[in-house]
Amino acid sequence: MMVIELMLPPGVSAVAVTGDPPEARLLPEEEPAVAGAIAKRRQEFTTVRWCARRAMARLGLDPVPLPPGHRGAPRWPAGVVGSMTHCDGYRAAAVARARNIAALGIDAEPNGPLPDGVLEVVTTGGERRELRSLPAPSGPDAPHWDRLVFSAKESVYKTWFPLTRRWLDFEAAEITIDPAGGTFLARLLVPGPLIGGTTVTAFPGRWLVGRGLVVTAIGLPGPHPHHDHPE
Repeated sequence: MMVIELMLPPGVSAVAVTGDPPEARLLPEEEPAVAGAIAKRRQEFTTVRWCARRAMARLGLDPVPLPPGHRGAPRWPAGVVGSMTHCDGYRAAAVARARNIAALGIDAEPNGPLPDGVLEVVTTGGERRELRSLPAPSGPDAPHWDRLVFSAKESVYKTWFPLTRRWLDFEAAEITIDPAGGTFLARLLVPGPLIGGTTVTAFPGRWLVGRGLVVTAIGLPGPHPHHDHPE
């Protein structure tokens, strides 16, 4: 199991599972969002919200509905920030109190090469040059760097949107990967959000690869990062 909590700052509570627990249930307010969905979509939607409520409980927060809002982003309760992700064989959610953490972004993807033609759409020329310089994958747990960059950009967007309520193009952030340290830096190529009166120009993040997955995570400290430790 990917220990996603270790990829995030203190004060963040995260829960991840590799399947769909039978006890996972939607709250009535969430049902309309997947009323006509296929079973797979409904299971993913249900399980990530179950993960989120378990993570919230560790922070002493009550279970609440988490319906999708603008552009599908989860609507978190006041004073709470969070992020969700799901792919085949993995569902996860991370939450924190907004006074400690300004924004969170997590993403999980299958650790394999991107489909043909996708790399050119989601990367800058500088990123493609850097990718060519990284070691080729060798072994089942070696990262596919193109997929890692894509996952990092998904985490960047999930971090960006709650702070700005604006779309962010793939080419509006440039990812630099530390292949040995398990970290990356997303440099914003557009004006960044304000946090505590300071303009943020880059999002630092972490990555892990294992069990056929690549997982990326970003946690931006809030203006008053007094950490509530999960139980």
